[in-house]
Amino acid sequence: MSGEIADALERAAQKQFTQDPPKTIQARINYLMRQLGTTKAVAAEIGVTPDSVNRYRRGTRRNPPADIAARIDAAVRARWQPGVRRRARKQAITRGVTIETRARFGYKAAARTTDDGRFRRLTVKLSTYHTRRLFEAQERGATDQLLRDIVAEGFKETYFQDNGARAVGLSDVYLTNIDYLDIEY
Repeated sequence: MSGEIADALERAAQKQFTQDPPKTIQARINYLMRQLGTTKAVAAEIGVTPDSVNRYRRGTRRNPPADIAARIDAAVRARWQPGVRRRARKQAITRGVTIETRARFGYKAAARTTDDGRFRRLTVKLSTYHTRRLFEAQERGATDQLLRDIVAEGFKETYFQDNGARAVGLSDVYLTNIDYLDIEY
């Protein structure tokens, strides 16, 4: 999946990778315990005995050898960022995403109106409905054209029709010739 909208979604997701994982060995081991469930599983993951894991958990052993500390760090980081990303997406679905773009917008409208496409620079907060559809389509591996259609529909309802307050006769909005597109959540 490659295209302007897919790339913008990926950039927005990367911005969420700013939250640092736990810093102390004790906090990291406790995090791994919550993720893996048992002392045995954590011990197998980092290559130590279950007794060592318990010592790290209690804080009686605070300075593991460098190779074990590196394995603990790698195990935590492998699980940490996907969790941060999931939480950020979940919050975005309940709040909506903001899309800033400069692109050509065309539309089908009622008779005696112009439907010629033109470049517009817009910053619009999509509804939670369209945000959910956008993320679900991305997870399913949708084409960039489908993602564009979802964004265009969201722009139609939010920007052009002002959530039903105007331009009721507007039927379809087309998003083409994207100069740039940025998504934030």
